[in-house]
Amino acid sequence: MDWLIRGFGSLLAPTANRFYKTLSQPQATQQTLQNALFQQLMQSEYGKSLGIKSVDDWPKIPIVTYEDLQPWIEDNNSLSAAPVLFYEKTSGSSGPAKQIPYTRALRKSFNTLFCVWAHDLIVHGPRFETGKVYMCISPKLLAPGETPAGLQDDSEYLDLWLRWLLKPFLVSPPDAHRHQTPEVFQANLCKTLLLAENLETISIWSPSFLKVQLDYIHTHRVVLRSQLTHQLSPARSQVLSQATINWEALWPKLKLISCWDSALAADQVSALQKHFPHTLIQGKGLLATEAPMTVPLLGANGCVPMLTEVFFEFENEAGAIHLVHELELGHTYSVIISQKGGLYRYRMGDRIQPTHYYQATPCLRFLGRSHSTSDMVGEKLTLTFVSQTLTQLDLPDNAFKCLVPCLSPRPHYSLLIDHISQCETHTAQGLEQLLCQSFHYRQARLLGQLQPARVYASSDIPQRLMHYHYQQGKRLGDVKYPHLLTTAIQTAETLLSNTHYSPLR
Repeated sequence: MDWLIRGFGSLLAPTANRFYKTLSQPQATQQTLQNALFQQLMQSEYGKSLGIKSVDDWPKIPIVTYEDLQPWIEDNNSLSAAPVLFYEKTSGSSGPAKQIPYTRALRKSFNTLFCVWAHDLIVHGPRFETGKVYMCISPKLLAPGETPAGLQDDSEYLDLWLRWLLKPFLVSPPDAHRHQTPEVFQANLCKTLLLAENLETISIWSPSFLKVQLDYIHTHRVVLRSQLTHQLSPARSQVLSQATINWEALWPKLKLISCWDSALAADQVSALQKHFPHTLIQGKGLLATEAPMTVPLLGANGCVPMLTEVFFEFENEAGAIHLVHELELGHTYSVIISQKGGLYRYRMGDRIQPTHYYQATPCLRFLGRSHSTSDMVGEKLTLTFVSQTLTQLDLPDNAFKCLVPCLSPRPHYSLLIDHISQCETHTAQGLEQLLCQSFHYRQARLLGQLQPARVYASSDIPQRLMHYHYQQGKRLGDVKYPHLLTTAIQTAETLLSNTHYSPLR
């Protein structure tokens, strides 16, 4: 199997090597791409409406958000002359869900990202022997009569030939794309992972998605062990019978976990690393439904921008626009992209910081979202402030925590946490004092617009939130668990006492 993996790496080498060469000339590479994108723009109805004639007029193209482009997106093929293959829905964890149009060229961009990433791992990473990989499958969990749309799992970001080559290596639960409840999906996924003794790679989005599965396996280990009696080896069955599961003993060949590791995901990765102390956990970099923006390279010790696939512009805090080769190390910028699917000068809402150079190209570190704010009555709590507040609060290391705006019986905030070292009342008092350091929050409390903050501790908080997101129509594997939800719910009690939630069937 080792020779097969090396052969696979050789197939990826031409694409990877072409990309590596561009890292020594980022300015020229981006100019070439900008010219190509401009020609593509001029062939579209959207481009024709702008009244520009030359790439020199690029600054006249408006910097836009999804809402600005939504009428054009809904008018099929008006953003790009190329046909739209499908529309992919974003997770919508920090706002309304978006429908991103995918053309063949955009999907090719993701394909290029995968080729570069996989080649780097095969050449510079741990020695893979079985090649077995679980790539996050996020079923749509369709309502009766609903038609599937967009991608069904991460492998569908890839071209058909690459999917065909990967198929023998993919670990996938049965009936993954059929209509099913989240409980059935989770039970099937955990059983599949338990039977994947030769699993070497886990590729997911949020590290909390894997944590939820580990918690599920631990909680239901007796039932799962019984259900898999004749399929698990005696050694693995013994590992599963322990009160504290040795996860690396359960997957002895696991070498890589690929997931988000920046900003809000950093503490979740820290918790995950304790379960897998000898496994490489590699961050995915800046990767979104809209575009593959950066790729992690082991040799670069960081994430380099996809210079051949996305034209980048970066807005500094003063509002000035800079190109890739103009970035200054240590400064903070907001990301604006133009990609091959028809989004031009599109404001991503992500903040980055250039950390160091690899060849002549800056490596970019994701800092977080630009505009993550909860505002029920004018309190204007930002994600950055809440994250700092929770750091100051006396909470256990690596605890799962999420502050949720609640509307009933009167507006208030509830901190959902999977375990605490003090009583909920004491923690709530400390939380309230810290939140009142925010001027607008304190004003809202003094005016009686907000009730005091509350705290709810329960070991299955992540499971409850996952079920809540499913009920909101979001894809489980894509769900992000930030420290602050920006969409209000009615009550935390309703979320926690959902009688329709059944962990195992």
